[in-house]
Amino acid sequence: MDDQQQIRIDKWLWAARFFKTRSLATKAASGGKVFVNGRRSKPSKPVKIDDKLTIHKGRVEWIIVVLGLSGRRGPATVARTMYEETGESIQNREEQRQERSLFYAGQTMPAKKPSKRDRRKIKDFIRKGE
Repeated sequence: MDDQQQIRIDKWLWAARFFKTRSLATKAASGGKVFVNGRRSKPSKPVKIDDKLTIHKGRVEWIIVVLGLSGRRGPATVARTMYEETGESIQNREEQRQERSLFYAGQTMPAKKPSKRDRRKIKDFIRKGE
């Protein structure tokens, strides 16, 4: 296997800064969160230039095309040059971000922490509903 032609998907995801550690990238790949060209991948699956990756991380989904390969984790500016996100993916992520901001817009944080008396009232209220 030539390092310039292909590299393990978990190593690439870590180097491209999608995951903070390589073990997190390995768990994501083995957990069905990463797809290479529409197929579920294993951590050892080799990724090549022009492969289309779909990456699920929490509620966020990226659809990207691989432009470069590297097994070394470098600066974020270099990592961004290793892939290109599709327009569809950018639009979907923006829509999801707006939906989340609208969902949480009406919720306000309390001015202070509940006192011991308030916590007891809350517990009593919750127990009555059971």
